[in-house]
Amino acid sequence: MGLVHTEITLKNGIDMIMAQKGLMPDHEIRQTTVNALVDSGAWTMVINDATREKLGLETTRTAPGTLADGTQAEYKLAGPLEISWKDRSVICEALVIPNADENLLGAIPLEAMDLTINPRTEEVTGAHGDQIVHSLKCSCCFRK
Repeated sequence: MGLVHTEITLKNGIDMIMAQKGLMPDHEIRQTTVNALVDSGAWTMVINDATREKLGLETTRTAPGTLADGTQAEYKLAGPLEISWKDRSVICEALVIPNADENLLGAIPLEAMDLTINPRTEEVTGAHGDQIVHSLKCSCCFRK
């Protein structure tokens, strides 16, 4: 199986709460859409400093992390961050790797959104289906 990427939208969770309370307009919610590498070996969402700054996320604490090359260090966690994939979303913290080349969608947000990696098609899918797709031979759609 090759590398799997999927398009997700990242939003500042504090901005979302302020907009819900009427303290700021929806169009001012800081957000970005990215093509993230799906990495079931990463435990959470991984972003770099540029993405953290663009979203205006505050550092909440630090946590240990191990990079793919074996480097171990303490990294900042930032949030709250809403991750959206199609009609699914989850709010979590993101591990901030200062010079990361890509955003990584890790195991916890994948599980929280009920998503799986399909090794045959090399894409992310809903664990219980994305939507109901009818073929022309489906009895409810095709009448003689």
